[in-house]
Amino acid sequence: MSPGEIAPGIFILQGRDAVRLATRSPDAVPVYGERIQNGYRLWDPYRSKLAALILKGKGQAISLRVDSKILYLGAATGTTVSHLADIVSEGLVYAVEFSARSMRDLIGLCERRTNIIPILADAAKPEDYAPLLEPVDLIYQDVAQRNQAQIASLNCARYLRPGGGLCLLLKSRSVDTRASPRAVLQLELKKLIGLELMGINDLEPYHLDHWAVLGRWNPGSGEETS
Repeated sequence: MSPGEIAPGIFILQGRDAVRLATRSPDAVPVYGERIQNGYRLWDPYRSKLAALILKGKGQAISLRVDSKILYLGAATGTTVSHLADIVSEGLVYAVEFSARSMRDLIGLCERRTNIIPILADAAKPEDYAPLLEPVDLIYQDVAQRNQAQIASLNCARYLRPGGGLCLLLKSRSVDTRASPRAVLQLELKKLIGLELMGINDLEPYHLDHWAVLGRWNPGSGEETS
């Protein structure tokens, strides 16, 4: 396969019968069982919603530099965190996770990666980790709580630079199991305050009933999204 860079730090490996997404790591060791090819870590869209978004060609609003700072809410064991750490190799990923069990695995990853800061905390209480953070360029949120939009708004207001980006992975079934996913989406969008919407994308066929909501922080607007 011959790699082609489609965005800073993000590569496409073109084979005879498949196109695969990848990031390049100085510590090319599998994190979640992914394959390594010549220093490139294959990025599985069925394991990472960000990979699914990028493969669908809808990740253009997520602009990352090698020195970007990211607040990741819902880091779990570090699957997507590890790929973001590859991309922002001279930046930082602040990885917030509520589960102590997941945090144990995440800390193991952080022992190999100097640009990931693990934080055991509830993303719904952003004030609890204020002493550990600085303003960030992107907030990436993948949590399974009912108040997902509220969590995003609280963290954006406290930590996102003006003009910074939000990538909210909205899990509609975690918000309401009875309403249709599209109806849940529309209700949650109204709760996002201070954000200019840049895109709304479903993640099928990789992830069902999931939406990637992309936004730009614009606190001067003072209005809810519609």
